[in-house]
Amino acid sequence: MANDRDRRAPTAAEREANKAFKTVRPKDAMTDYAKAQKAIHDNRERLKAERLAREAEAANRTKAG
Repeated sequence: MANDRDRRAPTAAEREANKAFKTVRPKDAMTDYAKAQKAIHDNRERLKAERLAREAEAANRTKAG
């Protein structure tokens, strides 16, 4: 490993490059994940409601006919 004496301060260009290429903050990544999970959950609930409506309609048809 390098000693502390061997380390040098980054140049202005290196600092600018580090700013430009910063990784995504975990908070933002989690927000994207949460958005995706909410979309999946909402879609599942919508499909469930549609399925229950179809099943109820089919049950009413068999009782009536």
